[in-house]
Amino acid sequence: MNWGYGGMAPVQPGCTIVDLSAMDAIRNASEISAACPVAVIEPGVTQAQLHAFLRANVPTLGFNVTGSASSSSLLGNALDRGVGYSGPRYEDVFGLEVVLGTGEVLRTGFRRLGEASPLVASHPHGLGPIADGLFFQGNFGIVTSACFRLLRKRPIERALLIGLNDAARLGEFLGRLIDLKRDGLLTSVAHVGNAARVRATLRASLADYLQRRCEIDGPALERNIDGALALVAGTPWTALAGLSGNLGQTRAVLAEVRGRFSGLARVRSYDGNWLVRCAWVADRLRALPAMRRVAAALAAVGPLQQLALGTPTDIAFDNLLRLYDPAGLTAPEYERSRCGVLFVSPALPMDGPFVQRFVAELERVAQRHGHELFITLNVETEHSLVGIVNLLFDKADAEQHRRALACAEAMYALVHASGLEVYRARTDQMAAVVGRDPMHWALLRQLKDAWDPDGVIAPGRYSA
Repeated sequence: MNWGYGGMAPVQPGCTIVDLSAMDAIRNASEISAACPVAVIEPGVTQAQLHAFLRANVPTLGFNVTGSASSSSLLGNALDRGVGYSGPRYEDVFGLEVVLGTGEVLRTGFRRLGEASPLVASHPHGLGPIADGLFFQGNFGIVTSACFRLLRKRPIERALLIGLNDAARLGEFLGRLIDLKRDGLLTSVAHVGNAARVRATLRASLADYLQRRCEIDGPALERNIDGALALVAGTPWTALAGLSGNLGQTRAVLAEVRGRFSGLARVRSYDGNWLVRCAWVADRLRALPAMRRVAAALAAVGPLQQLALGTPTDIAFDNLLRLYDPAGLTAPEYERSRCGVLFVSPALPMDGPFVQRFVAELERVAQRHGHELFITLNVETEHSLVGIVNLLFDKADAEQHRRALACAEAMYALVHASGLEVYRARTDQMAAVVGRDPMHWALLRQLKDAWDPDGVIAPGRYSA
């Protein structure tokens, strides 16, 4: 389900797809506990599966969820360096079991000592050279299992929303978020979406609630959707993050955040249970025009804000699908839909003014190609910031598809012209990625030749 980056499509023609979805065991299920917060999982283990297992067996633990489908692979996303709501997914994975192109099996870290060793789920780097990184965005072998870090739930977990008042101050806004991260006050990723991105994510949910619960359609439906969007997407940029800790910690951090963003942005913090109660009350009062929009807004944002609290959901992809397929296809049915998604995902410097200028250039490229810019800026760690640009189009419309590809190509050219590179590449970008620095990829090719001498595993994927 690597949607927007090529899905299951290989880089080169004539390949055979290896489907690992049936490898869905949590190998150490009986050993997972608060004292052993690591799951040894196979590639077919999904977000929904691990969430259900933990809720039923170890409810004090959670994990780093992403906004992708709940049925997406945990390892698949992590190995392509996806970003969750708690941090970059590559930090969650260690101790790999890999089948090389030679047929040999490599176990990294201390998993080489055998599954009975007490060190399997600890000391991630093991002894000697750290081989794990070669299998992230690599094609040296097929990962058949790995250790996946789990997260201890804290007494208080809240969603934190910070809405920027003035788009002209985006650079300053990002700078303050970066400072929060570097000062240890923001322990999750801050997902900063522009208003267009938020509207695209919420619009279908708003329409669904207003039609289903309020029996509104036609021009009145559009007016009510616009009114609800004004409540939840009324600022040019909105940051969504998680806030967790004990009572004293969360109060102190929230007070500090409000102080630092005073005059620049509106800060709101929500407990999951509080949102549910508010949504219930607003739904009962939906006959009142003002409350109807509030009820629709709460119904739409509730599941998305649960992402920051560690609950996977399909709602983000479902909403995109309904922009093109009103019949109600769901996220796992994406390949059958008319919804086309292309991602351009640049790695960015921790420099707010630079990012603001770069975003303005992206907007100009999008406008030239007839696209609205849908973008999220993720403050991942104290050292890394990435952007995710969504290009949406109707796959059934050849002209829309052509324009989207042209726009994506122009944005990638801008990435290079700005001295940047993508942090995650689409299947159709691999040749351009490798062609930019032939010496670097030629050195890696020597490892490929040693571990996969016949070149049978994912030829061309992050490889010369």
